[in-house]
Order: sequence, then structure tokens, then C-alpha cells
Amino acid sequence: MVPTVLVFAGLDPGGGAGLAADIAAIGALGGHALPVATALTVQDNNRVHEVQPVDTSLMVRQADILIDSFSIDAVKIGIPGSRENAAAIARLLRRLRAADPSLPVVLDPVLASGHGDALGKGDAVAALAELLPLATVLVPNLPEARALGAVPCEHVMVTGGHGDGDIIVNRWLRDGVEQRAWRMPRLPHSYHGSGCTLAAAIAARLAFGDPVEQALEHAQDYCHQALAHAFWIGPGQRIPRRILHTH
Repeated sequence: MVPTVLVFAGLDPGGGAGLAADIAAIGALGGHALPVATALTVQDNNRVHEVQPVDTSLMVRQADILIDSFSIDAVKIGIPGSRENAAAIARLLRRLRAADPSLPVVLDPVLASGHGDALGKGDAVAALAELLPLATVLVPNLPEARALGAVPCEHVMVTGGHGDGDIIVNRWLRDGVEQRAWRMPRLPHSYHGSGCTLAAAIAARLAFGDPVEQALEHAQDYCHQALAHAFWIGPGQRIPRRILHTH
């Protein structure tokens, strides 16, 4: 049976981030995404102009039918859209964990777009408060890690793309102690949905049963290749080529 990843994220009509990125990345790694829309957005490959959270009860109904119909092998969470949605997702996670205490949950704590645009209603940090203790792996970038501070997550993968220099350093911490650092050359462009891609890839590998370190390694290799082969659809950020192929 193909492993499934229950995904909570927003809809990017440009197809570069959010649910579109998650579906492609999880599928490319051999899994199947079960996408639940948490927010509708007005955005292109550079800016987010508007975010409309999906009604909480509708979001829950989307998830309920999937949980009742399919075995869930991992969960990936992007933007919840609102504090109410985040609280509802937390309740759904507790329900899933009651049946499967080891269910892996990957949380991409997206606090704003790459340009600083808001991606939900209200305080983004406060909205994540109930979700943080439920995450198996938290995947913040450097600004998000600074904003969140100490977090109640066993595994934290701090990505270094927002740092300086020609080498990007991604650091894996377990219970606040660094376990390993990965170094890779900085690629020459900026990319739309790179964080979504990495978090979704981690969730896919965990759904296959990889140990955390192995999932982090495989997901980073995949994400780096997707960025290295990114394509241009308009001025500004490039779109990661999540489904690699040759013509």
C-alpha cells in the first residue's frame, strides 16, 4: 500500500507553494498526499496579497472524511490560516495519536512569506502554540527559529537559507542539542515554496518508516535537487522542479 500523508496547508493558485508543493513533493517521493485546505490565498510567485482562512468546520469535515476512510502514515502542517484552525488541527492530531501514538507529524512553522507578507489572521506565533508540542519534527528557517525561541519539540531542523555566505548550513537539534549539521552550496536564485518542499519531503520519508536522521538526509537531498532544477514562469522567484524528469 502506498504511504499517505495528511496535509494541512493553504492553496497557492500560482502552484509554487502550499498544497501544490506538498502534493508534488510527496508524490515524487512515492507517497500520496491527502490535502486539506486551511486557507485560500491571492498570490503569485513573489508576493501574498490576501489570505482567507477556510471556515474551521469545513476544514474539519475535509479531514474527518479522510481520517475515516484511509490509514494515515504521517501528517504535514503548513499554514493553519487562523488560530481557530490551528486549535482544530491540534484536536484532530490528538485523535490520530490516540490510535497511533507514534504517528509522525512535521510542522513547517510558516510565520510569513519570504517577503514578510502575513499568511493568516491574527498572531502567527500564538496560532502555533497548540501545535508545537504535537510535532515530531519542526522545520523553521532562521527567522522563524528566532521568533519561536525554545520550543517543546523533540526534533528541530533549522534551515540556513536565510543566512549569509556561499554555504548553507542546516542544523538538526534533538531536545535542544545539535546532533548534526548539513552543509551545501548556496544556489544562485530565490525560490518559491522551498520550505514547503523540504517539510513535505521529510513527512513523506517518515511515512515510509525512515528514522528521523535518515528522513532529514533524504529530504534535503531531494529538496536541493528540486531547487537546482527550478524553472522560471515569471519575473522573480523560481519554482522548484519537484517532479524531476527529462524530455
